[in-house]
Amino acid sequence: MLINLIGVLFDGVAYGSLLFLISVGLSVTMGLMNFINLAHGAFAMLGGYVCVTLLSRAGVPFLLSLPGAFLASALAGLILERLLYRRLYKASHLDQVLFSIGITFMAVAGATWLYGPTQQPVQLPDWLRGQVSLFGLDVGAYRLFLIGVVVLITLALGWLIERTRFGAQIRASVDNQQAAAGLGINVSRVFSLTFALGSGLAGLGGGLGIDVLGLDPTFPLKYMVYFLLVVAVGGAGTIKGPLFAAIILGIFDVAGKYYVPETGAFVIYALMVVMLILFPAGLIGRKS
Repeated sequence: MLINLIGVLFDGVAYGSLLFLISVGLSVTMGLMNFINLAHGAFAMLGGYVCVTLLSRAGVPFLLSLPGAFLASALAGLILERLLYRRLYKASHLDQVLFSIGITFMAVAGATWLYGPTQQPVQLPDWLRGQVSLFGLDVGAYRLFLIGVVVLITLALGWLIERTRFGAQIRASVDNQQAAAGLGINVSRVFSLTFALGSGLAGLGGGLGIDVLGLDPTFPLKYMVYFLLVVAVGGAGTIKGPLFAAIILGIFDVAGKYYVPETGAFVIYALMVVMLILFPAGLIGRKS
């Protein structure tokens, strides 16, 4: 019983880490840029399809396909931000929702036309298959790899936002665009790079998550609620909040499916209601 519980906790942490990696970019755009981007999952799907294409058609090794997924999604985010998204920064949230959900449906239709409606397989390297022994417990090698990658990215992202000149420019641009521009900050460029970073992280998460989440054209719609839950429960505009929320939601989702599979997704939605009642502003709100 104890071994099963530890295994469920480990799988939940790995699943939550993946949710965090994809959702953290949405937290940045919603909390820092005040833009509700429901098409965030489409960038994750793009990263997944780029990863699959590089693996199956170009013969690129798995680890080398991941930077390709990040760069492709970041570039797509940069182009769309320059051409479309920036026109709606001052629009109402309803306009932003309608626009971004339209982008999502277009992405679903495009993926179906290019790749078909079926699940896409991914061939992991031998060293990421099977299980490894960790403190006497056999755990999935790939899930352990996921946790390690997310830990490194979380530390790097926290350092970027909190300790670098670029992070200071982001915070200044969000708090007061006119004052930031008066100090010589190119607010437009900062927003573009921030949006591209969030999109790239989503694409990286999409590439890493093929083996865990699966990949088909309905991906952005299937997991949209999960990404929004992570941001809503954790608190938009922070790094630690979505991380804690994703881990908690990941553990409870895996535990619910393992111990009470007949309830479906009821466990995670019930947990969401409780946490939003207890923490209406999120687990960790953005510091002003």
